[in-house]
Amino acid sequence: MHTKTDVSVTFDEILKAKEIVDKVAINTRLYECPNLSKLTGNNVFLKTENLQKTGAFKIRGAFNKIANLTEEERKCGVIASSAGNHAQGVALAASEYGIDSTIVMPATAPLAKVKATRGYGAQVVLHGDVYDDAYLKAVEIQKETGATFVHPFNDPHVIAGQGTIGLEILEELENVDVILVPIGGGGLISGIAIAAKTIKPSVKIIGVEAAQAASMYSSRRARKIVTLDSASTIADGIAVKQIGDVTYEIIEKYVDDIVTVEEDEIAQAILYLMEKNKIVAEGAGAVTTAALMNEKIWEKGKNVVAVVSGGNIDINMMSKIVDKALMKEGRRFYFHTMIPDKPGELMKVIQLVSELNANIFSINQTRLKDFVPIGTQEIEVVLETFDEEHMEKIVSELRRHGYTILL
Repeated sequence: MHTKTDVSVTFDEILKAKEIVDKVAINTRLYECPNLSKLTGNNVFLKTENLQKTGAFKIRGAFNKIANLTEEERKCGVIASSAGNHAQGVALAASEYGIDSTIVMPATAPLAKVKATRGYGAQVVLHGDVYDDAYLKAVEIQKETGATFVHPFNDPHVIAGQGTIGLEILEELENVDVILVPIGGGGLISGIAIAAKTIKPSVKIIGVEAAQAASMYSSRRARKIVTLDSASTIADGIAVKQIGDVTYEIIEKYVDDIVTVEEDEIAQAILYLMEKNKIVAEGAGAVTTAALMNEKIWEKGKNVVAVVSGGNIDINMMSKIVDKALMKEGRRFYFHTMIPDKPGELMKVIQLVSELNANIFSINQTRLKDFVPIGTQEIEVVLETFDEEHMEKIVSELRRHGYTILL
């Protein structure tokens, strides 16, 4: 899929990129996270790129790439493919330099990211279901228009721009032991790994992928670049079917380990960051926290930096994710049961639930379903509870009172 290039990325190029990136990007500070430190037995710091301009780290690589274009390339305009964050970075950078930009995004991209990209001045084309579909469409348009292609990860200038995050981490925390980085196409972890390993060779770099889009994890196991059949995940920012060839080589050389996290673990991490740390992270930005919370990282007593790569989460999607996370933690659960079709029977269930200190989030009753016997009603109940122990107690008490509870 990606054009092969023999151009590598050097530490000096990352230093040069910093001079450019510092003109536009925020030096996001490390946020010490006591609750996550206690949970994991490490000293955990969050690199809060969700607070970056455009809400994600992508502005770094996009700005460095566009700053290095020739006058002729700028006159042709730029085109990019993106799930959303690179789109905003390219659109903003292009606007800063007075360059026309076209961004191809998956039709499934969060509306907030599409709207923001247009707001930065880009023409947006929606195509396909995942990043890889948008990439192919962007290549097609690029051939027709002659615009300069700005790749989201498989480009030395982009990788060097992302590597400035590694410089900032080591400047602020010289004794960092482990850096956790999300992996989609691999540009972010490639840049960070080169920068961090050059300054401190002993630092351990661990990549984190969504299990539903684990292109680099699969490629490392196969010892060659593989293309996934699908990449469907709530971490849309890292939903990539195929790693870049440039980033693959860098990751193989510099990255110590790669782990994966499941969808419910990502949802739980989004809720955890929001509730415990007041940090809004999108799915891709929360995977490093998910890895820590679910013991995918076995380090103890170390200084660990987890990169929160972005915070551009769609509000409509957020409510669904929070619901899923609450259910995983036993703080919200659904059950249904049958009750006699008589006055006062529903009140008995409500009274019992109330006595057990649970709050009814929603309740529905019907006698109209085919499987509901005459003389009975089915009720569907969603409760807000404290934890799994509380939930189990409620189920036990309802069953003790003769109700057949189906979860």
